[in-house]
Amino acid sequence: MSEQPVRVLACGDVGGRLSALFSRVQSIQKKAGPFDLLLCVGEFFGATPEAEAEWQQYKTGAKKAPVHTYVLGAASQETVRSFPGAEGCELAENITYLGRRGVFTGVSGLQIAYVSGREALQEPAPAHCFTSKDLSALVAPLTSASKFRGVDVLLTCQWPRGVWQYGNAPEVNTKACGSGAVAELADHLKPRYHFAALEGAHYERLPYRNHVILQENAQHVSRFIALAAVNNPAKKKYLYAFNIIPMKTMDPSELVKQPQDVTENPYRRSTKERAERLKTSLSSTQEEEPANQFFFDLSNKQGAGFRGRGRKRYSDEGRDGRPDGQNKQPRRPPQPSGPCWFCLASPQVEKHLVISIGTHCYLALAKGSLTPRHMLILPIGHYQSVVELGSEVLEEMDRYKAALKSFYQSRGERCVLFERNYRSQHLQLQVVPVPLARCTTEDIKEAFMVQAQEQQMELMEIPEHTDLKQIAPPGTPYFYVELDSGEKLYYRIQKHFPLQFGREVLASEVLLNIPTRADWRECKQSREEEEDSCKQLRDDFQPYDFAWED
Repeated sequence: MSEQPVRVLACGDVGGRLSALFSRVQSIQKKAGPFDLLLCVGEFFGATPEAEAEWQQYKTGAKKAPVHTYVLGAASQETVRSFPGAEGCELAENITYLGRRGVFTGVSGLQIAYVSGREALQEPAPAHCFTSKDLSALVAPLTSASKFRGVDVLLTCQWPRGVWQYGNAPEVNTKACGSGAVAELADHLKPRYHFAALEGAHYERLPYRNHVILQENAQHVSRFIALAAVNNPAKKKYLYAFNIIPMKTMDPSELVKQPQDVTENPYRRSTKERAERLKTSLSSTQEEEPANQFFFDLSNKQGAGFRGRGRKRYSDEGRDGRPDGQNKQPRRPPQPSGPCWFCLASPQVEKHLVISIGTHCYLALAKGSLTPRHMLILPIGHYQSVVELGSEVLEEMDRYKAALKSFYQSRGERCVLFERNYRSQHLQLQVVPVPLARCTTEDIKEAFMVQAQEQQMELMEIPEHTDLKQIAPPGTPYFYVELDSGEKLYYRIQKHFPLQFGREVLASEVLLNIPTRADWRECKQSREEEEDSCKQLRDDFQPYDFAWED
């Protein structure tokens, strides 16, 4: 029996800007919803009279949150008065205070652990701070269970100190940022997703592993995501949407798949430092409090379950994917069982459309192109989809993506990439330029979401550092979009799918406004016109073509 997937929004510091938050959430609900719950980290309430007046509208029922909202407690002395106490309770209709610390355990097995406030730096601890006793009471019951592998989600107000070690650097003052106790908590609870706020920054750290290679059994990876404040003037990201399948229901071998960009664990820098922290933070034994229950169901529908092999990371390699100095013959790419219009060695391929040829991929003008610079990135060998590509092919495909992005930027354009792995036998990654003056990236994303919804399809946003292979095992029919911001949209094709959907969205009035060019068959050129177009495009692209340099 299939179950409905739960879709979750996470939010940074609200700071009392409730109407701004819920207006944005309502807009997202209409375009890409429905979402089932909203998790707020950081400071939820504001300390100004305006914030208090806004809150009263929700408290009295004059206004209502559009989605079930769960918030952490006070992170400053000024907002302590907004919470009735340490225990969780309903603050207003659809708005629930989680409590000082605890765990939600759903019927489906999903676990959400949380700690409110900041790390106490003095005794007695202020009301807006947590202590080592709080952490012990949270950690001990969980980690003492024989089958404990980690929690699905961890919510904290503060960042974990040192989370940036071995990873990408955040735009914050790392000398003053974060809590050592939160870092220790994250190390013990091994959350698959960890959300925090308070620093006014958006930061998505590369995923990190929870085991020591060759010394411990493989474990799942963790992702840390910090979110900015609602309505911040710099327009930094403060909302994050994700789907998650509880580790309890996942196949262990799928759970521990490692993405290509995984790093070492940032919290295990020093054994001595870790031992000292253990003594002060998590060594005391506290009476276990009954866990709150949070009931919702998850399913194995699209986006459910992260499958497929992670890509192997190569180092010290030659351009063909082999270690430098080795003279082995390159592995022969897969061959088609019949005629193929896109295999470069095939007599059927229209070679006059080729713009650039690399080692594993080539670039070609799209037949019946949507715009004059609409191109395709194709593997030279016979592969049906991106998820079937080997690491060396993927790496070169990424080089072509980067080259095209620079090429289009020089002409005042942003690029949109999409792939339809449905009723096609050879991978065609479509790359379409859209003038910057025509629309924003958000407009493009919204157009795809809205038009998909109109056709009873639900595009899912893939988390930033999640590999497509984790979501779509080889053989899965899917439609995939990649925006110039790095955002990725995915739809698992169920039965029927409009073959021209990607072109129809981009050609629509709200984007390129060339609806008559949605079908490639209506845009055919003569061979002479195609040759002229390709010659011009080759000359224009040459400064960005790494194949010339190689």
